[in-house]
Amino acid sequence: MRKAELIMALVMAAFSVYIMWKSMELPVGWIPEEGPGGGAFSFWLGAGMLVCCIAIIYRWAKRISPPSQSQAPFMDPDAFRLFVVIAGSLGIMIGGIHLIGVYFSLPIFMAFYMRFLGQHSWRLISIFVVATPVLMFFFFEGALRKTLPKGFTEPLFYPLYDLIY
Repeated sequence: MRKAELIMALVMAAFSVYIMWKSMELPVGWIPEEGPGGGAFSFWLGAGMLVCCIAIIYRWAKRISPPSQSQAPFMDPDAFRLFVVIAGSLGIMIGGIHLIGVYFSLPIFMAFYMRFLGQHSWRLISIFVVATPVLMFFFFEGALRKTLPKGFTEPLFYPLYDLIY
């Protein structure tokens, strides 16, 4: 597991740098009367991801995290099963975005992840599953004027547009 943690941190760090580099092809700063440029969010997401990768590498070098202290092989059967479940559920969520939109696909994924992988209470899950899409809608659609995919659920959002326009 120690080796896997380092490899993933380095791969994700390289991916972060690539995201930041590609997002610089679009305006990253604030555009008057329009809001943030097309590359702003991807750039800052990549920068945040890079900072997290550096923190993981630091923790790996100091042997602070449990995986960095592990002497287990690169990928034991339990870790592989967890990887398949997470990758599969992410794939289903991404595919669901085209059908039911971000505002329904993400909460379903969050509920699955929090309950079955994080084993959180249904009360906490309910709070996040309701609050996240509402806050995302008003942040992206209202404050930033950036639309996210809604799939066939778009008509459900028409009344909300009256609140923000």
